[in-house]
Amino acid sequence: MRIAQLFVHPIKSCAGVAVDEAALIDTGFEYDREWMVVGRDDGEFVSQRELPRMALIRPTLRASDLVLRAPGMLALHLQLDTVEGECRVRVWDDELDAFDMGDLAAQWFSDFLGRPLRLARFDPDAVRLAKAQWTGSIEARTAFADGFPLLVTSTASLEELNRRLAAQGHDAVTMQRFRPNIVLDGVDDAHGEDFIDTLTLESPDGPVVIKLVKPCGRCTIPDVDPASAVQGHAVADTMSAYRVEPRIEGALAFGQNAVVLSGVGHRLRVGASARAELRFD
Repeated sequence: MRIAQLFVHPIKSCAGVAVDEAALIDTGFEYDREWMVVGRDDGEFVSQRELPRMALIRPTLRASDLVLRAPGMLALHLQLDTVEGECRVRVWDDELDAFDMGDLAAQWFSDFLGRPLRLARFDPDAVRLAKAQWTGSIEARTAFADGFPLLVTSTASLEELNRRLAAQGHDAVTMQRFRPNIVLDGVDDAHGEDFIDTLTLESPDGPVVIKLVKPCGRCTIPDVDPASAVQGHAVADTMSAYRVEPRIEGALAFGQNAVVLSGVGHRLRVGASARAELRFD
C-alpha cells in the first residue's frame, strides 16, 4: 500500500487542507484540530452538525500564520505563535483549559456563522486522552478531534461508496466529506482498513507505527457538501444499506480511528509505502 493523501484540519469542523507532508506529534498531526469554535458564553464546541456553513471556512497554513477565508468575508490572519488569553472549553464530555484567540477572531466567526462565538486554541499542556475502552493500555493524547489522534480511510472505500451512489442516480462525493488524516491506496477490498491492526508507514525519519482501534461512526457531516454547505441525505441513505457497524451501536462506519505507537516527531509524505498487520476478530 501507499499513502494516497494526507489532510490536516486546523479548525475543528472547518474545511481541511490537503498537504504533501505532515509532522506527527503526540496528539496526531501538527496543527490538526488545534483550534476550535466555541459558544461565547459556555465554551461548548460547535460543528457542522448544527452550523453547516462552517464547511465554507477555508484555512491556509503558512510559515508563520493561519489564514482563514470565507465567502463575503475579509481574510483573517492568525499568528501561529500568538494567543490572547486563557479560557475554558468543552468538547464532548471533556472540559479543559485552552487559549482564547481574541476579539477580532471572535467577531469574524460570529459575523459569518450568525451567533455569538469565540475561537479557542488547544493548550499543549492539557491532557485529553482517547477512550481506554478502545485503546486499552495505550494512553493516546488528542487535541480537539472528536476522540482519537488520527483517522485512516482508503480510496477503495470511497470508490465503493461512489459506485453505490451512482447506481442510485447520485453524484460522486470526495474524500473531504469524511475528514480523514491518512488515505491509503492499494487496499485490496473496500473498507479493508476495518481489518488492519497496526499500520507501518515509511517516512524520511524512520518508520511510523499506528494502531487502528475503533470504527469511525458517522454523523450528518458527510452529507454536507464541502463546496456549498448544502446538507443532503444521499450519503447516509446509501451507507445505511451496507455500513451499519454493531461494534459502535449500529452507527454508520467509514474509516478507522487510530493511535500512535511510535514515530512522534517524524514526517509522513504522500506516496510513502505502508504495510499492515491484520486482525481477524
